[in-house]
Amino acid sequence: MDKVLVVDDDNDMCLLLVRFLTRNGFDASSANSGRAALDAVRKNTPNLLLLDFKLDDMTGAELLLKVKQIHSGMPVIVITGYSDVKSAVEVMKLGAFDYVTKPLYPDEILLTIKNALAQEPEPDSPGIIGKSAVGTKSSMSHGPASDDNYIIGNAPEVAQIMKQIALVAPTNYSVIIYGESGSGKEVIARQIHLKSRRADKPFIAIDCGALSKELAASELFGHEKGAFTGALTQKMGSLELANGGTIFLDEISNLSYEIQVSLLRVVQERKIRRVGGVKDIDLDLRIVVAGNERLWDAARAGRFREDLYHRFNEFSIEVPALRDRKADIMLFSKHFLDLTNAELGKKVKGFTKEVEEIFKSYVWYGNLRELKNVVKRAVLLTDGEWVEAKTLPFEISNYNKLSFDKPPTPQPARTTTVRAESLENLETKYRTANLDAEYLIILDALKQADYNKSKAAALLNIDRKTLYNKMKQYKEFNSGK
Repeated sequence: MDKVLVVDDDNDMCLLLVRFLTRNGFDASSANSGRAALDAVRKNTPNLLLLDFKLDDMTGAELLLKVKQIHSGMPVIVITGYSDVKSAVEVMKLGAFDYVTKPLYPDEILLTIKNALAQEPEPDSPGIIGKSAVGTKSSMSHGPASDDNYIIGNAPEVAQIMKQIALVAPTNYSVIIYGESGSGKEVIARQIHLKSRRADKPFIAIDCGALSKELAASELFGHEKGAFTGALTQKMGSLELANGGTIFLDEISNLSYEIQVSLLRVVQERKIRRVGGVKDIDLDLRIVVAGNERLWDAARAGRFREDLYHRFNEFSIEVPALRDRKADIMLFSKHFLDLTNAELGKKVKGFTKEVEEIFKSYVWYGNLRELKNVVKRAVLLTDGEWVEAKTLPFEISNYNKLSFDKPPTPQPARTTTVRAESLENLETKYRTANLDAEYLIILDALKQADYNKSKAAALLNIDRKTLYNKMKQYKEFNSGK
């Protein structure tokens, strides 16, 4: 019986989830704080963590990193409100298996847990990521279709990227890939590898953001037996495992200064020395790095070695955000729909016109990763042949009503001088406007439902508790102004 630890500072939520999981055949227990969760992880070694993103004593990201240091292969599923999706995507980069958004749906929770437990963890390799933002295998073809898991897209921007890949792949140049989190940078790195002369050699992907300062040297360079406390056996590092092939270092600017110094030697001399070792190991590998910030900017700010930047900057590729390649949104949506149909054994045909318009107008903060999760959730909740708007999260289905991205109505020029407001005042005004817009939508639903809160919640496609929480949030914020 698999052991699941629920971590949430809400006692009622813990009790509810523990009872639900126990009824479904799990050995479930709970912890109400990050510290209590760490004690439980050390003593009881659960098979999986169900972790609320916001805790009183530490953030979900902090707890996740501490758990990964204790048990690197333990799958962690993050629970988050939809307004925190951008933060949840960042936690995914730190090693979380997946995230689910509130309100929670029983079938969605069970499916995510089962998928996480069915995943085969890679031993002693918390930094090696087996999946990218799109799937588990790579495509070798141009255009929209590839294999069962990867597609590239057919937007003009992507066609230009494919030309760049064809140009640089046969060389041995180092490449920097820039793009937002979840935009598919690893897919591009794999394409470079598969179109190179190293295609039959290893491709190793490392998320540097998931490597703690203490473990980074061991993960990258390996260690000898007895090199430090806990080093019970000799271990090959990821750089050595990639020998002959390609290593992809995502979020490279997160590496500490000490690791950057060691990495510079690898780039210059193609040699490494394991932690605690006395002899050099020759390497023949290609290095592809990526980040969502400019390495030159990080170097100017003192967060990244300038000499290392110049070593990497032999060629660079820009991966556009999903919102900037709208021609690909429905292509990827259909692809994720097909994958989810196969996973769930469903036969959902596609999306209604309303859903397609919502998808095309929404700003996908989490890019492909967010789109994939939204489609998976929607297909799970779909009973008929077509995905309808009611299966989408509230913030997405009502995005156009809540959006502040539309250009303002032109106003006559003013001749008076306006005093600049503080950033804090502007942030407060923005938050107030956002809450007011959401509250007007809720108020309209209440009027339509004759102020029956259950019916209003149903109209908004949220549960009654979420409706109460949103109304309470508005009341508390305005009472504190």
